Amino acid sequence: MKTKIWDIRTDQLKDEVTASKLDEIKTALEYGEVIGIPTETVYGLAGDARNPEAIQKIFSAKNRPGDNPLIVHVHSMDQLADFTEPLDPKVETLMKHFWPGPISFILPLKGSVLAGNTVAELDSVAVRMPSHPVGHAILEKVGFPLAAPSANLSGKPSPTDFSHVIDDLNGKVYGVVASDPATYGLESTVLDCTQFPYRIARPGSITKGGLESVLKEVVSKHHGDDERPIAPGMKYKHYAPHQPLVVVEGGFKNNTHLRLEEDQKVGVIAPESVRNLIPDGIYFISLCSGENDYREAGRNLYAALRKMDKSDVDKIYIHGFPKKEETEALMNRIHKATGNEIIKEESE
Repeated sequence: MKTKIWDIRTDQLKDEVTASKLDEIKTALEYGEVIGIPTETVYGLAGDARNPEAIQKIFSAKNRPGDNPLIVHVHSMDQLADFTEPLDPKVETLMKHFWPGPISFILPLKGSVLAGNTVAELDSVAVRMPSHPVGHAILEKVGFPLAAPSANLSGKPSPTDFSHVIDDLNGKVYGVVASDPATYGLESTVLDCTQFPYRIARPGSITKGGLESVLKEVVSKHHGDDERPIAPGMKYKHYAPHQPLVVVEGGFKNNTHLRLEEDQKVGVIAPESVRNLIPDGIYFISLCSGENDYREAGRNLYAALRKMDKSDVDKIYIHGFPKKEETEALMNRIHKATGNEIIKEESE
């Protein structure tokens, strides 16, 4: 199967040609095809959340475990009434403040509108409203909810540009929308609202502090590998290149840990500001400008991992950022990618 590509940039949304492309995308999704679409977090692989055959195409293309539920994407809060229980006023307040944006809410499921495999046969569903103009326009055009996990092979780094989707899924999916790259680069925060206080099931760019700046004392924390995950990213190793990846806890202070065995090629992913600590002969990829540029590091993480994945290095070391609320999502993804293989440098 040849994968179709539609080029739709944000500044083209009002073009007549774009309207025709959106019609094509809607028709394809109505017929149960799956399509890579942009969001502000990462690219998603979208299919009709009501159609079990379409959802199975997503799982098959990604080689994704069937007990890993999918996030359902909507363009309007009004759509939730079709498949979730009535919203708690506190949840509604959070949605109105943070949507559209990089946060998903796990809500009690109502009825049988959504396909069982969309929610992994759970009695809850994670929902989100993306802010990427093109992704949001596709949802508005289609009019029905779309399940859209990251558009990559399961376990590999998530795609932040349409070219990453092509690298992983060309020939495996009906189409991909070539659009503006993701601006956040890390998957959405997932907030479990099926219990109170609410719990963060997956950290993202919207933090506990951010949530509680809107509603005080409504959020507890939980990042666990539940036997049966209620949100993506809770159980399985994710975001990993094929090479062994080791995180340097606390970041690079010197280079004593870089074991330069004659038969190994080593790669380093780190801020540009520590490049001078890395010996010649090591393949270096700059993750961000400085050690405090956490947002830039999050935006570039998956692209850096993908670039390193394509290199001929045998082992990769990645800079560990300090433990604080604004680095929680970034370090969560780094630890998932390494399988929690950690070393610590001593300061000279």
